[in-house]
Amino acid sequence: MTADVAVELSDLLERLHVVALPMRVRFRGITTREVALIDGPAGWGEFGAFVEYEPPEAAHWLAAGLEAAYGARPDVRRDRIPINATVPAVAAAEVAGVLERFPGARTAKVKVAEPGQSLADDVARVNAVRALVPTVRVDANGGWDVDDAVAAAHALTVDGPLEYLEQPCRTVPELAEVRRRIEVPVAADESIRKADDPLHVVRCGAADIAVLKVAPLGGVRAMLAIAGQIDIPIVVSSALDSAVGIGAGLVAAGCLPDLPYACGLGTGGLFVEDVAEPVAPVDGHLPVTTVTPDPARLEALAAPPERRQWWIERIRACRPLLS
Repeated sequence: MTADVAVELSDLLERLHVVALPMRVRFRGITTREVALIDGPAGWGEFGAFVEYEPPEAAHWLAAGLEAAYGARPDVRRDRIPINATVPAVAAAEVAGVLERFPGARTAKVKVAEPGQSLADDVARVNAVRALVPTVRVDANGGWDVDDAVAAAHALTVDGPLEYLEQPCRTVPELAEVRRRIEVPVAADESIRKADDPLHVVRCGAADIAVLKVAPLGGVRAMLAIAGQIDIPIVVSSALDSAVGIGAGLVAAGCLPDLPYACGLGTGGLFVEDVAEPVAPVDGHLPVTTVTPDPARLEALAAPPERRQWWIERIRACRPLLS
């Protein structure tokens, strides 16, 4: 990967803000989201690789943050982006409260295959969403094997259609097998952003839709380069980003020539507090705008000194991996 900019480490660290964002509900097993923000000469960048990621994977996220902070923003084709509501693996009774944070959204992505939960829990959650939102997609984050994914696809479509089933299994051969056995379109996420070759899943005919995320792919330009080589529809999604990272995702979505599906860029509603004043969707759309964190929010949400140092050491480990 490459950040396409030469940045002195001392300059980068002087511009660094590490924040801890409290979440409304547990998501990806966490209740606080830590990210490092860079107040760069070209704008704000975000380095938010999840804490369990090792430097070779996390370095892509650093490249994305450096690009946003030090590089030029590409020209966009549209100034607002349709978004989906994001429903974590909550109880069905909690669905209405979650959806209230996504006014006007006509599409919802529902998390399924959560460890410790059953398929019946997933069906109940999806049906609760269906009662309130017309278009539903689900995301299993690779949580099933092939037979379980096929069974889940059938169970989840008894009471209505699914727009697509995202990353039902972990491997590309498994995705291809599931795609052969079900009628629901299959979307690939982890099989793109965690792969040595992000185009492999498409070349293998293992997905109908590609879910692309700016940070794990190394930045807006890197994501757009991959998008230009994919001949299936694209959904731009968030990697549980702060408002700064969401801004980069909106720019990327704004650059695409076609945007047939709502994007997964409404995850700011999952935070109790964010580094910028939340922008509520209007008619299910978010504007493509420059995001500048509020200094008071940066101070209030600042991570403890030991966590700031942890992120500094992480940057030191990742930076040599940028080419």
